[in-house]
Amino acid sequence: MPEKPIKNEIQVSDSKQKDFYEKLRSKIQTWLDENGVENKHAGYLLLAPDFFYLLVKLVRDERVPKKEKVKLAAVITYFISPIDLMPEFILGPIGFIDDVALAAFVLNGLLNRIDTEIVIDNWPGEGNVLEEIQKVIKKCVAAVKRREIPYQVHLSFK
Repeated sequence: MPEKPIKNEIQVSDSKQKDFYEKLRSKIQTWLDENGVENKHAGYLLLAPDFFYLLVKLVRDERVPKKEKVKLAAVITYFISPIDLMPEFILGPIGFIDDVALAAFVLNGLLNRIDTEIVIDNWPGEGNVLEEIQKVIKKCVAAVKRREIPYQVHLSFK
């Protein structure tokens, strides 16, 4: 009998996640509509809700090792923290760029340690998740090389 409350909690949690996902996507899309869809970061900004939702789903996936879930949870915490490199409360949705970049690098590392099908199974977005992750990483590396990002951050989760 204790299984039913747990299942109901999961359904409520799924509902809350879906609401957050839809609100975040709507907020970013509205901002893009008002500030120019021509924004060079538009495609990357729209990955924020997809990456966030993917991270949450992966943390809850039994196929993901606990050690990896800790890293994913850290990125989720960074996503929702009001204090980060590019705070959303100051910059608006453009502030999600650093969150998307961090998520891409952590997800890329995860893909090197688990079956890629696990990530693909949990992807809520359109397109190929593996290509989206690589696209973000390439953009970040190019920005560092052009010195648009004045320093490199080395993260090590050992």
